[in-house]
Amino acid sequence: MPTIKTAIDISASAEMVWRVLTYFPDYPRWNPFLVSIQGSLAPGQRLKIQARLPRSGEYKFSPLVVKVIPATELRWRRWRLIEGIFDREQAFFIIPNGIKGVRFIQREHFSGMLVSLVMPFVTEKTHKAFNLMNLALKRTAEAKH
Repeated sequence: MPTIKTAIDISASAEMVWRVLTYFPDYPRWNPFLVSIQGSLAPGQRLKIQARLPRSGEYKFSPLVVKVIPATELRWRRWRLIEGIFDREQAFFIIPNGIKGVRFIQREHFSGMLVSLVMPFVTEKTHKAFNLMNLALKRTAEAKH
């Protein structure tokens, strides 16, 4: 299963990183990748997300929230047209990293019949977008800490 994974160390508490990550009204101010999220963070709920990839336009998607563990993990799934064609599961992990803060991991698993055809077109831009978001989350959480 192809995966894109990025990580960054953040000098802030898990609770602060979670607050920044899940307070969607502030996304337009700090998040260069997920520029807007609307909806309820509860398993089984759909979110409305507007995203921006580097050197690309904006696009919208409506993932299904599958897991929410405060200050620890957030996970959602989405698929193209119907499940099994080109599916994605995006996850955010906040892992305590000693007394210095946390390690934030952003990961996306890809599956489905069209994965091998689509991955060459999304891998580099998605990886860059994840890193841009990670850096912005770090700056924002550390400034509030």
